[in-house]
Amino acid sequence: MTNKQQLARDRLAKVLGRQPAVRAADLAQALGVSVSTLHRLLQEHAEPILVAGKARRTRYALRRAVRGDRGEYPLYAVDPSGRAVQVASLIAVAPAGCWVSLRGTDWPVADEARDGWWEVLPYPLYDMRPQGYLGRQLARAVHGALGVPDNPNLWNDDDILFALSRIGSEMSGNLILGDDACEHWHQDGLVQAEPLSEHGTAAAYVQLAAQAVAAGVPGSSAAGEFPKFPARRDLAGRPTPHVLVKFSGADDSPAVRRWSDLLVCEHLALECARTLPQVESADSRILIQAGRTFLEVERFDRHGPRGRSPLCSLETLDAALLGMGTYDWTRLADGLAAANLLGLEEVVRIRHLWWFGRLIANTDMHLGNLSFRPLGGRLRLAPTYDMLPMRYAPLPGGELPAAEWTPPLPLPGHRDHWLVACRAAVRFWDLVAADTRIGAAVRGLGRVHRQGLRELAERV
Repeated sequence: MTNKQQLARDRLAKVLGRQPAVRAADLAQALGVSVSTLHRLLQEHAEPILVAGKARRTRYALRRAVRGDRGEYPLYAVDPSGRAVQVASLIAVAPAGCWVSLRGTDWPVADEARDGWWEVLPYPLYDMRPQGYLGRQLARAVHGALGVPDNPNLWNDDDILFALSRIGSEMSGNLILGDDACEHWHQDGLVQAEPLSEHGTAAAYVQLAAQAVAAGVPGSSAAGEFPKFPARRDLAGRPTPHVLVKFSGADDSPAVRRWSDLLVCEHLALECARTLPQVESADSRILIQAGRTFLEVERFDRHGPRGRSPLCSLETLDAALLGMGTYDWTRLADGLAAANLLGLEEVVRIRHLWWFGRLIANTDMHLGNLSFRPLGGRLRLAPTYDMLPMRYAPLPGGELPAAEWTPPLPLPGHRDHWLVACRAAVRFWDLVAADTRIGAAVRGLGRVHRQGLRELAERV
Protein backbone atom coordinates (compact mmCIF):
# COMPACT_ATOMS: atom_id res chain seq x y z
CA MET A 1 0.00 0.00 0.00
CA THR A 2 1.42 3.41 -0.99
CA ASN A 3 1.95 6.19 1.52
CA LYS A 4 -0.95 8.07 -0.08
CA GLN A 5 -3.28 5.11 0.41
CA GLN A 6 -2.10 4.56 3.96
CA LEU A 7 -2.73 8.21 4.76
CA ALA A 8 -6.23 7.90 3.30
CA ARG A 9 -6.84 4.79 5.36
CA ASP A 10 -5.74 6.56 8.53
CA ARG A 11 -7.96 9.57 7.78
CA LEU A 12 -11.06 7.64 6.70
CA ALA A 13 -12.78 7.51 10.10
CA LYS A 14 -11.98 11.16 10.84
CA VAL A 15 -13.39 12.35 7.51
CA LEU A 16 -16.50 10.17 7.83
CA GLY A 17 -17.00 11.31 11.41
CA ARG A 18 -17.36 14.94 10.32
CA GLN A 19 -20.28 14.43 7.95
CA PRO A 20 -22.77 11.58 7.57
CA ALA A 21 -24.44 10.54 4.32
CA VAL A 22 -21.35 11.11 2.17
CA ARG A 23 -21.26 9.95 -1.47
CA ALA A 24 -18.39 7.72 -2.54
CA ALA A 25 -17.12 10.31 -5.04
CA ASP A 26 -17.06 13.08 -2.42
CA LEU A 27 -15.42 10.85 0.17
CA ALA A 28 -12.78 9.70 -2.31
CA GLN A 29 -12.05 13.32 -3.27
CA ALA A 30 -11.72 14.33 0.39
CA LEU A 31 -9.22 11.49 0.92
CA GLY A 32 -7.36 12.09 -2.33
CA VAL A 33 -7.88 8.59 -3.74
CA SER A 34 -9.87 6.98 -6.52
CA VAL A 35 -13.35 5.58 -5.94
CA SER A 36 -12.09 2.04 -6.52
CA THR A 37 -9.37 2.54 -3.92
CA LEU A 38 -11.95 3.97 -1.54
CA HIS A 39 -14.14 0.87 -1.85
CA ARG A 40 -11.15 -1.31 -0.96
CA LEU A 41 -10.36 0.86 2.05
CA LEU A 42 -13.97 0.66 3.22
CA GLN A 43 -13.89 -3.13 3.08
CA GLU A 44 -10.65 -3.24 5.06
CA HIS A 45 -11.67 -0.67 7.67
CA ALA A 46 -12.04 -2.03 11.18
CA GLU A 47 -14.45 0.60 12.52
CA PRO A 48 -18.18 0.10 11.86
CA ILE A 49 -19.27 1.93 8.71
CA LEU A 50 -22.88 2.21 7.60
CA VAL A 51 -23.60 1.82 3.92
CA ALA A 52 -27.15 2.76 2.90
CA GLY A 53 -28.87 3.30 -0.43
CA LYS A 54 -28.50 1.76 -3.86
CA ALA A 55 -26.47 2.67 -6.93
CA ARG A 56 -25.97 6.44 -7.19
CA ARG A 57 -27.94 7.03 -3.98
CA THR A 58 -25.49 5.01 -1.86
CA ARG A 59 -24.15 6.98 1.09
CA TYR A 60 -21.64 6.26 3.83
CA ALA A 61 -21.45 7.18 7.51
CA LEU A 62 -19.51 6.20 10.60
CA ARG A 63 -21.64 4.44 13.16
CA ARG A 64 -21.39 5.70 16.72
CA ALA A 65 -22.15 4.34 20.15
CA VAL A 66 -24.76 5.91 22.45
CA ARG A 67 -24.02 5.78 26.19
CA GLY A 68 -22.25 2.44 25.88
CA ASP A 69 -24.87 0.99 23.53
CA ARG A 70 -23.63 0.14 20.06
CA GLY A 71 -26.12 2.62 18.72
CA GLU A 72 -28.48 0.37 16.77
CA TYR A 73 -32.09 -0.04 17.88
CA PRO A 74 -35.01 -1.93 16.36
CA LEU A 75 -38.14 0.20 16.02
CA TYR A 76 -41.38 -1.66 16.74
CA ALA A 77 -44.98 -0.67 16.04
CA VAL A 78 -47.91 -2.12 17.99
CA ASP A 79 -51.03 -2.59 15.87
CA PRO A 80 -54.64 -2.19 17.08
CA SER A 81 -54.83 -5.90 17.87
CA GLY A 82 -51.87 -5.66 20.27
CA ARG A 83 -49.22 -7.29 18.06
CA ALA A 84 -45.74 -5.74 17.91
CA VAL A 85 -43.89 -5.81 14.58
CA GLN A 86 -40.46 -4.42 13.76
CA VAL A 87 -40.91 -1.70 11.13
CA ALA A 88 -37.39 -0.22 10.97
CA SER A 89 -33.94 -0.06 12.53
CA LEU A 90 -32.41 3.12 13.90
CA ILE A 91 -28.63 3.48 13.64
CA ALA A 92 -26.83 6.38 15.30
CA VAL A 93 -24.17 7.99 13.08
CA ALA A 94 -21.30 10.41 13.63
CA PRO A 95 -21.06 13.23 14.38
CA ALA A 96 -24.81 13.40 15.14
CA GLY A 97 -28.16 12.22 13.85
CA CYS A 98 -29.10 8.79 12.66
CA TRP A 99 -30.23 6.62 9.78
CA VAL A 100 -33.67 5.02 9.82
CA SER A 101 -35.87 4.41 6.81
CA LEU A 102 -39.60 5.01 7.24
CA ARG A 103 -40.39 3.63 3.79
CA GLY A 104 -43.22 1.16 3.97
CA THR A 105 -44.70 2.83 7.07
CA ASP A 106 -47.60 5.29 7.26
CA TRP A 107 -45.37 8.19 8.31
CA PRO A 108 -44.89 11.04 5.81
CA VAL A 109 -41.30 12.23 5.39
CA ALA A 110 -39.68 15.30 3.89
CA ASP A 111 -37.63 14.88 0.72
CA GLU A 112 -34.31 15.14 2.54
CA ALA A 113 -35.22 12.17 4.79
CA ARG A 114 -36.61 9.83 2.12
CA ASP A 115 -33.33 7.91 1.97
CA GLY A 116 -33.35 7.48 5.75
CA TRP A 117 -30.78 10.09 6.78
CA TRP A 118 -31.79 12.33 9.68
CA GLU A 119 -29.70 15.19 11.07
CA VAL A 120 -31.54 14.70 14.36
CA LEU A 121 -33.96 11.97 15.49
CA PRO A 122 -36.80 10.88 13.22
CA TYR A 123 -39.69 13.13 14.18
CA PRO A 124 -42.10 10.40 15.42
CA LEU A 125 -39.74 9.83 18.36
CA TYR A 126 -40.09 13.38 19.69
CA ASP A 127 -43.71 12.87 20.70
CA MET A 128 -42.64 9.71 22.53
CA ARG A 129 -40.30 11.55 24.86
CA PRO A 130 -41.60 12.25 28.39
CA GLN A 131 -43.63 15.46 28.38
CA GLY A 132 -45.90 17.50 30.62
CA TYR A 133 -46.84 16.58 34.16
CA LEU A 134 -46.49 12.83 33.69
CA GLY A 135 -43.27 13.22 31.72
CA ARG A 136 -41.59 15.31 34.39
CA GLN A 137 -42.82 12.90 37.02
CA LEU A 138 -41.24 10.01 35.10
CA ALA A 139 -37.98 11.88 34.53
CA ARG A 140 -37.68 12.66 38.23
CA ALA A 141 -38.10 8.96 39.02
CA VAL A 142 -35.52 7.61 36.51
CA HIS A 143 -32.97 10.37 35.97
CA GLY A 144 -30.50 8.98 38.49
CA ALA A 145 -30.52 5.45 37.10
CA LEU A 146 -30.34 6.62 33.49
CA GLY A 147 -27.92 9.50 33.98
CA VAL A 148 -30.20 12.09 32.36
CA PRO A 149 -31.47 15.46 33.68
CA ASP A 150 -34.50 15.33 35.97
CA ASN A 151 -36.27 17.75 33.61
CA PRO A 152 -37.06 16.07 30.26
CA ASN A 153 -37.12 19.46 28.54
CA LEU A 154 -33.33 19.45 28.99
CA TRP A 155 -32.78 16.06 27.35
CA ASN A 156 -30.69 16.03 24.20
CA ASP A 157 -31.23 13.52 21.39
CA ASP A 158 -28.92 10.92 22.94
CA ASP A 159 -30.74 11.26 26.27
CA ILE A 160 -34.02 10.63 24.43
CA LEU A 161 -32.62 7.63 22.55
CA PHE A 162 -31.09 6.06 25.63
CA ALA A 163 -34.14 6.64 27.84
CA LEU A 164 -36.70 5.46 25.29
CA SER A 165 -34.74 2.29 24.66
CA ARG A 166 -34.94 1.52 28.40
CA ILE A 167 -38.26 2.90 29.64
CA GLY A 168 -40.20 3.75 26.49
CA SER A 169 -42.76 0.95 26.56
CA GLU A 170 -45.81 3.09 27.49
CA MET A 171 -45.37 6.31 25.57
CA SER A 172 -47.81 8.17 23.35
CA GLY A 173 -48.68 6.47 20.07
CA ASN A 174 -47.77 2.96 18.99
CA LEU A 175 -43.97 2.95 18.62
CA ILE A 176 -41.48 1.21 20.90
CA LEU A 177 -37.75 1.75 20.46
CA GLY A 178 -35.30 -1.01 21.33
CA ASP A 179 -35.43 -4.60 22.52
CA ASP A 180 -35.28 -3.73 26.22
CA ALA A 181 -38.32 -1.47 26.03
CA CYS A 182 -40.20 -4.02 23.92
CA GLU A 183 -39.38 -6.75 26.42
CA HIS A 184 -40.77 -4.53 29.22
CA TRP A 185 -43.95 -4.11 27.18
CA HIS A 186 -44.29 -7.89 26.84
CA GLN A 187 -43.65 -8.45 30.55
CA ASP A 188 -46.09 -5.74 31.57
CA GLY A 189 -48.75 -7.52 29.55
CA LEU A 190 -48.14 -10.73 31.47
CA VAL A 191 -48.23 -9.25 34.98
CA GLN A 192 -50.70 -6.37 34.57
CA ALA A 193 -53.30 -6.13 37.30
CA GLU A 194 -56.99 -6.32 36.47
CA PRO A 195 -58.60 -3.00 35.48
CA LEU A 196 -60.41 -1.08 38.18
CA SER A 197 -63.97 -2.26 38.62
CA GLU A 198 -66.70 0.23 37.76
CA HIS A 199 -68.02 0.48 41.31
CA GLY A 200 -64.53 0.91 42.79
CA THR A 201 -63.09 3.36 40.28
CA ALA A 202 -63.79 6.63 42.11
CA ALA A 203 -62.35 5.41 45.40
CA ALA A 204 -59.25 4.09 43.61
CA TYR A 205 -58.80 7.44 41.90
CA VAL A 206 -58.66 9.14 45.30
CA GLN A 207 -55.71 6.93 46.26
CA LEU A 208 -54.00 7.37 42.88
CA ALA A 209 -54.39 11.15 43.14
CA ALA A 210 -52.73 11.13 46.57
CA GLN A 211 -49.83 9.11 45.13
CA ALA A 212 -49.51 11.44 42.15
CA VAL A 213 -49.41 14.50 44.42
CA ALA A 214 -46.80 12.89 46.67
CA ALA A 215 -44.52 12.01 43.74
CA GLY A 216 -45.61 14.72 41.33
CA VAL A 217 -44.36 17.99 39.97
CA PRO A 218 -44.63 21.00 42.31
CA GLY A 219 -46.42 24.06 40.96
CA SER A 220 -48.20 22.38 38.06
CA SER A 221 -51.58 23.91 38.79
CA ALA A 222 -50.03 27.31 39.32
CA ALA A 223 -48.36 26.96 35.92
CA GLY A 224 -51.69 26.20 34.25
CA GLU A 225 -51.34 22.43 34.16
CA PHE A 226 -53.54 19.84 35.81
CA PRO A 227 -51.91 17.04 37.79
CA LYS A 228 -52.87 13.67 36.35
CA PHE A 229 -52.24 9.94 36.39
CA PRO A 230 -52.78 7.05 33.97
CA ALA A 231 -55.21 4.28 34.89
CA ARG A 232 -57.02 1.25 33.56
CA ARG A 233 -60.68 0.86 34.40
CA ASP A 234 -63.34 -1.63 33.40
CA LEU A 235 -66.35 0.26 32.02
CA ALA A 236 -69.00 -1.62 30.10
CA GLY A 237 -69.18 -0.90 26.39
CA ARG A 238 -65.94 1.06 26.13
CA PRO A 239 -63.33 0.17 23.48
CA THR A 240 -60.32 0.36 25.82
CA PRO A 241 -59.65 0.38 29.57
CA HIS A 242 -56.81 2.91 29.19
CA VAL A 243 -57.51 6.43 30.47
CA LEU A 244 -55.72 9.55 31.62
CA VAL A 245 -57.21 11.17 34.71
CA LYS A 246 -56.88 14.85 35.60
CA PHE A 247 -57.92 15.90 39.08
CA SER A 248 -58.48 18.95 41.23
CA GLY A 249 -57.28 19.63 44.75
CA ALA A 250 -59.30 18.44 47.72
CA ASP A 251 -59.86 21.71 49.61
CA ASP A 252 -62.48 24.39 49.03
CA SER A 253 -60.22 27.33 48.25
CA PRO A 254 -61.25 29.62 45.37
CA ALA A 255 -58.38 28.41 43.17
CA VAL A 256 -59.15 24.72 43.74
CA ARG A 257 -62.85 25.38 43.17
CA ARG A 258 -62.00 27.05 39.87
CA TRP A 259 -59.79 24.15 38.74
CA SER A 260 -62.68 21.82 39.55
CA ASP A 261 -65.02 23.98 37.46
CA LEU A 262 -62.58 23.87 34.55
CA LEU A 263 -62.44 20.07 34.62
CA VAL A 264 -66.21 19.94 34.22
CA CYS A 265 -65.95 22.58 31.49
CA GLU A 266 -63.42 20.43 29.63
CA HIS A 267 -65.80 17.49 29.74
CA LEU A 268 -68.60 19.69 28.35
CA ALA A 269 -66.32 21.16 25.69
CA LEU A 270 -65.40 17.69 24.41
CA GLU A 271 -69.09 16.88 24.17
CA CYS A 272 -69.84 20.06 22.22
CA ALA A 273 -66.85 19.67 19.90
CA ARG A 274 -68.52 16.51 18.60
CA THR A 275 -71.39 18.65 17.29
CA LEU A 276 -68.99 20.24 14.78
CA PRO A 277 -69.21 18.62 11.31
CA GLN A 278 -67.23 15.34 11.24
CA VAL A 279 -65.18 16.27 14.31
CA GLU A 280 -64.31 13.57 16.84
CA SER A 281 -63.29 14.19 20.42
CA ALA A 282 -61.93 12.07 23.23
CA ASP A 283 -64.60 10.38 25.35
CA SER A 284 -64.65 11.62 28.93
CA ARG A 285 -66.63 11.57 32.15
CA ILE A 286 -66.60 13.38 35.50
CA LEU A 287 -66.30 11.60 38.85
CA ILE A 288 -66.44 13.42 42.20
CA GLN A 289 -65.09 11.75 45.31
CA ALA A 290 -63.55 12.82 48.65
CA GLY A 291 -63.64 16.50 47.73
CA ARG A 292 -61.81 16.02 44.42
CA THR A 293 -63.15 16.34 40.90
CA PHE A 294 -61.76 13.81 38.42
CA LEU A 295 -61.88 14.13 34.64
CA GLU A 296 -61.37 10.72 33.09
CA VAL A 297 -60.37 10.91 29.41
CA GLU A 298 -60.26 7.75 27.35
CA ARG A 299 -57.06 7.31 25.34
CA PHE A 300 -57.71 7.22 21.60
CA ASP A 301 -54.22 5.88 20.84
CA ARG A 302 -55.12 2.68 22.72
CA HIS A 303 -57.44 -0.13 21.59
CA GLY A 304 -58.59 -2.91 23.84
CA PRO A 305 -56.16 -4.01 26.54
CA ARG A 306 -53.02 -4.03 24.32
CA GLY A 307 -53.70 -2.45 20.93
CA ARG A 308 -52.33 0.91 19.84
CA SER A 309 -52.38 3.38 16.96
CA PRO A 310 -49.83 6.01 15.88
CA LEU A 311 -50.07 9.64 16.88
CA CYS A 312 -48.13 12.84 16.17
CA SER A 313 -48.64 16.39 17.44
CA LEU A 314 -48.95 19.46 15.25
CA GLU A 315 -45.92 20.87 17.07
CA THR A 316 -43.72 18.02 15.90
CA LEU A 317 -45.16 18.03 12.39
CA ASP A 318 -44.49 21.74 11.99
CA ALA A 319 -40.90 21.36 13.18
CA ALA A 320 -40.22 18.36 10.92
CA LEU A 321 -42.23 19.06 7.77
CA LEU A 322 -43.18 22.74 7.61
CA GLY A 323 -41.06 25.02 9.80
CA MET A 324 -43.69 27.77 9.71
CA GLY A 325 -43.21 28.79 13.33
CA THR A 326 -46.78 29.92 13.95
CA TYR A 327 -49.28 28.97 16.65
CA ASP A 328 -52.26 29.43 14.32
CA TRP A 329 -53.77 25.98 13.71
CA THR A 330 -55.49 27.14 10.54
CA ARG A 331 -52.31 28.45 8.89
CA LEU A 332 -50.49 25.22 9.69
CA ALA A 333 -53.40 23.18 8.35
CA ASP A 334 -53.20 25.17 5.11
CA GLY A 335 -49.46 24.47 5.00
CA LEU A 336 -49.97 20.73 5.44
CA ALA A 337 -52.64 20.77 2.72
CA ALA A 338 -50.32 22.66 0.35
CA ALA A 339 -47.71 19.95 0.94
CA ASN A 340 -50.35 17.32 0.02
CA LEU A 341 -50.20 15.87 3.52
CA LEU A 342 -53.72 16.84 4.60
CA GLY A 343 -57.06 16.69 2.82
CA LEU A 344 -59.24 19.78 2.43
CA GLU A 345 -61.98 18.22 4.57
CA GLU A 346 -59.46 17.94 7.39
CA VAL A 347 -58.56 21.60 6.95
CA VAL A 348 -62.21 22.56 7.41
CA ARG A 349 -62.46 20.50 10.59
CA ILE A 350 -59.41 22.24 12.00
CA ARG A 351 -60.84 25.66 11.15
CA HIS A 352 -64.04 24.78 12.99
CA LEU A 353 -62.07 23.54 16.00
CA TRP A 354 -59.84 26.61 16.00
CA TRP A 355 -62.78 28.98 16.15
CA PHE A 356 -64.65 26.79 18.63
CA GLY A 357 -61.71 26.90 21.01
CA ARG A 358 -61.33 30.63 20.69
CA LEU A 359 -65.07 31.17 21.23
CA ILE A 360 -65.04 29.17 24.47
CA ALA A 361 -62.15 31.32 25.79
CA ASN A 362 -59.45 28.67 25.33
CA THR A 363 -56.30 30.78 25.52
CA ASP A 364 -53.98 27.76 25.64
CA MET A 365 -54.37 26.34 22.12
CA HIS A 366 -50.70 25.46 21.67
CA LEU A 367 -49.44 23.07 18.98
CA GLY A 368 -49.20 20.16 21.38
CA ASN A 369 -52.98 20.23 21.77
CA LEU A 370 -53.77 19.09 18.22
CA SER A 371 -52.67 15.69 16.96
CA PHE A 372 -52.83 13.61 13.80
CA ARG A 373 -52.74 9.99 12.76
CA PRO A 374 -50.43 9.09 9.86
CA LEU A 375 -52.09 6.99 7.18
CA GLY A 376 -50.54 6.02 3.86
CA GLY A 377 -48.00 8.84 3.96
CA ARG A 378 -50.63 11.50 4.73
CA LEU A 379 -52.36 12.72 7.89
CA ARG A 380 -55.79 12.41 9.47
CA LEU A 381 -57.01 14.59 12.30
CA ALA A 382 -57.07 12.76 15.64
CA PRO A 383 -59.87 13.29 18.18
CA THR A 384 -59.94 16.60 20.05
CA TYR A 385 -58.54 16.84 23.59
CA ASP A 386 -57.44 19.49 26.12
CA MET A 387 -60.21 21.88 25.06
CA LEU A 388 -61.41 24.15 27.87
CA PRO A 389 -61.76 27.86 28.76
CA MET A 390 -58.24 28.42 30.08
CA ARG A 391 -58.86 32.19 30.06
CA TYR A 392 -60.47 31.61 33.46
CA ALA A 393 -57.73 29.45 35.02
CA PRO A 394 -56.34 30.73 38.33
CA LEU A 395 -53.33 32.99 37.98
CA PRO A 396 -49.94 32.00 39.44
CA GLY A 397 -50.35 32.43 43.18
CA GLY A 398 -54.00 31.38 43.11
CA GLU A 399 -55.76 34.66 42.29
CA LEU A 400 -58.79 34.33 40.00
CA PRO A 401 -58.70 36.31 36.73
CA ALA A 402 -61.13 39.07 35.87
CA ALA A 403 -64.35 38.01 34.22
CA GLU A 404 -64.10 40.33 31.20
CA TRP A 405 -63.48 38.60 27.88
CA THR A 406 -64.16 39.67 24.31
CA PRO A 407 -64.85 36.90 21.77
CA PRO A 408 -62.74 37.16 18.58
CA LEU A 409 -64.38 38.13 15.30
CA PRO A 410 -63.59 36.54 11.93
CA LEU A 411 -62.21 38.04 8.76
CA PRO A 412 -64.70 37.76 5.87
CA GLY A 413 -63.10 34.57 4.55
CA HIS A 414 -63.59 32.83 7.90
CA ARG A 415 -67.18 33.91 8.51
CA ASP A 416 -68.84 30.59 7.61
CA HIS A 417 -66.45 28.59 9.80
CA TRP A 418 -66.89 31.09 12.63
CA LEU A 419 -70.69 30.74 12.50
CA VAL A 420 -70.54 26.92 12.62
CA ALA A 421 -68.16 27.08 15.57
CA CYS A 422 -70.26 29.75 17.25
CA ARG A 423 -73.32 27.47 17.35
CA ALA A 424 -71.26 24.80 19.15
CA ALA A 425 -69.78 27.43 21.48
CA VAL A 426 -73.24 28.77 22.38
CA ARG A 427 -74.22 25.20 23.21
CA PHE A 428 -71.11 24.90 25.40
CA TRP A 429 -71.81 28.07 27.37
CA ASP A 430 -75.44 26.98 27.71
CA LEU A 431 -74.35 23.69 29.30
CA VAL A 432 -71.89 25.52 31.56
CA ALA A 433 -74.67 27.83 32.77
CA ALA A 434 -76.91 24.87 33.68
CA ASP A 435 -74.39 22.40 35.19
CA THR A 436 -74.67 22.34 38.98
CA ARG A 437 -71.29 20.63 39.30
CA ILE A 438 -69.87 24.03 38.35
CA GLY A 439 -69.68 26.90 40.84
CA ALA A 440 -72.01 29.89 40.65
CA ALA A 441 -69.37 32.31 39.33
CA VAL A 442 -68.49 30.22 36.27
CA ARG A 443 -72.15 29.34 35.67
CA GLY A 444 -72.74 33.08 35.56
CA LEU A 445 -69.99 33.46 32.98
CA GLY A 446 -71.76 30.80 30.95
CA ARG A 447 -74.97 32.84 30.89
CA VAL A 448 -73.16 36.04 29.94
CA HIS A 449 -71.12 34.48 27.16
CA ARG A 450 -74.03 32.47 25.78
CA GLN A 451 -76.02 35.65 25.33
CA GLY A 452 -73.04 37.62 24.06
CA LEU A 453 -72.26 35.08 21.34
CA ARG A 454 -75.89 34.92 20.25
CA GLU A 455 -75.96 38.68 19.81
CA LEU A 456 -72.60 38.70 18.08
CA ALA A 457 -73.67 36.01 15.59
CA GLU A 458 -76.53 38.22 14.43
CA ARG A 459 -74.08 41.00 13.48
CA VAL A 460 -71.26 38.97 11.89
